[in-house]
Amino acid sequence: MQAKSLLIVPHLGGQECPPYTSRFAESNRVPRPSRFSAKGGNVHVSQTLPITGDYARRMPAGLIRFYGTGDLHFITCSCYRRRSYLEMASRRDLFLEILEQTRRRYRFVIAGYVVMPEHFHLLISEPQVGTPSTVMQVLKQRFSRQMSKELAPPVWQKRFYDFNVWQERKRIEKLRYIHRNPVQRGLVWEAEQWKWSSFRFYLSGEPESVGVNDGTVMVLRVRPPAA
Repeated sequence: MQAKSLLIVPHLGGQECPPYTSRFAESNRVPRPSRFSAKGGNVHVSQTLPITGDYARRMPAGLIRFYGTGDLHFITCSCYRRRSYLEMASRRDLFLEILEQTRRRYRFVIAGYVVMPEHFHLLISEPQVGTPSTVMQVLKQRFSRQMSKELAPPVWQKRFYDFNVWQERKRIEKLRYIHRNPVQRGLVWEAEQWKWSSFRFYLSGEPESVGVNDGTVMVLRVRPPAA
């Protein structure tokens, strides 16, 4: 399904995206061209494929998850009934803190992430401990427990969307979708202004609160020599 063409935004390199929905829509400020792309776009030069689809809010019926293949997993999870439980910056900070703790405990690599007001996206490897479903269960439960005094359950939708990423072009496409999400929603002018995503790691290489492309948590498994 092709993305809807609604508005040309100059700081996205002249590419199409949905109209802004925030206070930035009424601003006369002209965004400065990004130094991050030869075309003045807001994406890393390695993220050059167009976004070709949208992600439905409803979970597909009969969803089958494929684990044990060594693929990356593009994961989308929404707050209960798409409520903006992650609208506050402090809650997004807490979510990322729990994500980093979960990454270290279950030993997986995070290739990309973004935390939005009512949902989040992850691009992760399969964990060495458990499965992506294990990671999601722990992540959601720990956040819900720590927010129990502020948010009445349920905090999250029961299920989550999981897409196996096995091609390099798909990895680039999903990363680009992740990093453009705050801009498309009108939350910021440029992706680097949204601190709750992995974009700034790709921009500067500086470490963030969540380890991106960090394989040091993985444990090398050595097979014993054949008898």
